[in-house]
Amino acid sequence: MNNAAPAPARTRGRPRGNPPTRESIVSAARTLFLERGYRGTTVRAVASVAGVDPALIAYHFGSKKGLFADVMQFQCANALAVDHVLGGDPATLPDRLIDAVTGLWEDADFLQLTAQGDEAAEVIREYLERELLARLVEFLGGRDATARATAVVTILGGLIYTRYLNPLPTPAALTPSETRHILTPALRAALAPRPRPRTAATTGTGRRGSQASG
Repeated sequence: MNNAAPAPARTRGRPRGNPPTRESIVSAARTLFLERGYRGTTVRAVASVAGVDPALIAYHFGSKKGLFADVMQFQCANALAVDHVLGGDPATLPDRLIDAVTGLWEDADFLQLTAQGDEAAEVIREYLERELLARLVEFLGGRDATARATAVVTILGGLIYTRYLNPLPTPAALTPSETRHILTPALRAALAPRPRPRTAATTGTGRRGSQASG
């Protein structure tokens, strides 16, 4: 009679003992996307470098496109560091926003990732809308927070487009310091609270007063 315990069944996905993390998969993917480009990188290759079952990548990211989006989002989040940017002196917030954007886009690896087609452009749009705009609205607060945040993101999006994605000669020739000097006043104006609109009651009172005095 064989009393030996049966060998444990092998499971797919996350192995025991040294479990890989999302971060290790993203790191492996980033390396391959930089080396081989988006089209030249396969999910199986990323799984091999990360030491995981390809099914684990599908579970966490859904597809290669989802994995690429995470790589780009990770780059954006590290460089822009929204909590750090928003957490300093409010008077210098415009400067920090410009420095964060130019710092991210002056990075050679990030520029290489952004050159990899429509997938990169889509991720950038999603990051500006879902992360930066949403966080700015929450940070600013008040009735006009969405309008102010939208103005800020529009300025930063214009900077990204005219300096990096489809560069115009004049903006592209500026140094980051010159860019900050030129755009800081516009960002400061965008961040400023809007004056309350005049109400009908106030306007009516003014007219009645004028008529009475006449």
